[in-house]
Amino acid sequence: MGEPTASTELLERLAQHRTLGEAPRAELEWLVEHGTVRHIEPGDVLTRAGTPVTSLFIVLAGHFAIQVERGFGPRKIFEWTGGDVGGMLPYSRMSKAPGEVIVSEPGDILAVDSRFFPEMAVRCPWVTATLVHVMVDRARVFTSTALQDEKMASLGRLAAGLAHELNNPASAAARSAGRIEDGLARAEAASRALGAARLTAEQQAAVDNIRRVCLENDAPLLTAIERSDREDALAVWLEEHDLSPEHAAALTDACVSTKMLDALNDTLPASAVGTAVEWIAANCAIHTLVGEVQRASSRIHHLVAAIKRFTYMDKPGVPEAVDIEQGLRDTIIVLGNKARGKDVAITIKVDPNLPKGHGFGGELNQIWSNLIDNAIDAAPPNGHIEVGASCGPGTIVVRIVDNGAGVPAEIRQKIFDPFFTTKPVGQGTGLGLEIAMKLALHNGGDIEVDSVPGRTEFRVIVPAR
Repeated sequence: MGEPTASTELLERLAQHRTLGEAPRAELEWLVEHGTVRHIEPGDVLTRAGTPVTSLFIVLAGHFAIQVERGFGPRKIFEWTGGDVGGMLPYSRMSKAPGEVIVSEPGDILAVDSRFFPEMAVRCPWVTATLVHVMVDRARVFTSTALQDEKMASLGRLAAGLAHELNNPASAAARSAGRIEDGLARAEAASRALGAARLTAEQQAAVDNIRRVCLENDAPLLTAIERSDREDALAVWLEEHDLSPEHAAALTDACVSTKMLDALNDTLPASAVGTAVEWIAANCAIHTLVGEVQRASSRIHHLVAAIKRFTYMDKPGVPEAVDIEQGLRDTIIVLGNKARGKDVAITIKVDPNLPKGHGFGGELNQIWSNLIDNAIDAAPPNGHIEVGASCGPGTIVVRIVDNGAGVPAEIRQKIFDPFFTTKPVGQGTGLGLEIAMKLALHNGGDIEVDSVPGRTEFRVIVPAR
């Protein structure tokens, strides 16, 4: 017997291959005939992100993995060892590598150029069918990781926006609550002093009337100039009557005017005017602080409620009636901080008789979030976004329009492709629009886009209840 040839040794290695080893002998021989053995070393790059993938890789030994950049650093999605297959697979629609494929352990691969795939489909039906199953499994894993990554990216944006939204009212509540204690001490001291003044019933009624004005009125909506003028006038009145001007701010917030103070001055003895003003100012200050705490707490409550509705917490994972308008408004609340940071105005207009939608509420909100977030990115500073919802024949049409530069015609057909993005590295995953389209289809809907410079409109069509 002669020495075994390289082809015979390769054939035996293929026969031991975990994925393709059970193929008929003739099909393995075809692979040997049409493939090229390639030795790989650690650090070798088999494919680079964005470059064409032209070969099937049958891994005989070694280890390599693909790392995909999805906006928050490279992430390992797949890895291959001896017995696996990778690279380009028959009937795959992948044209370019989504990431870097880098070797970490030395070994050998058998590379079969994709130009032989038509012949392989005829000559190697068992191998082709097996590779198609591998492709389906790979696509399922790839899609699930892409969806998870986009969810995590959305969660990061949501958390950042919510932190900013909650910070202002939380800080206001804490600040006002801290000042209430000092205000209560002042009010108690002023109450004792007013009691010691032994006012008549008529005089006490005059004091109570001004305090009632404070309790029954919220702080007036004044411009900065109007407020400054009113506070200055009160400070002047207080100084003219030998009283501390520090009470002017509290009296301004309480809607107290110099005319009211003149009436009080005419009613009370001169020795009691200062005590009465201090008592009124202390009580009005407490009222104002309590109002600030209530408003801040209410803002926090509404934000948390919006987030709960937005995420559909405690909701069953089945299609149901969905309030489209509420979902859009909650999304605008969630993204409000980002829009304000760019001075982008968002308006919403919804048909008054808009029916309920039908689908998965959390998924629909994810669509609104992705599209409005993209619109904010696309809009120029001081730009404008219009969000609308109207009735269609058995459908609801949601429109999101921005006045940005628009989507060039040459890339319009690519914007829903996975990993396609025009944003700088680290600022976009290239998955937002692809995920939005998949979610729209999963909910029985679709997404359309029209764009010219200065106006880009995304239309989401979803079933009505």
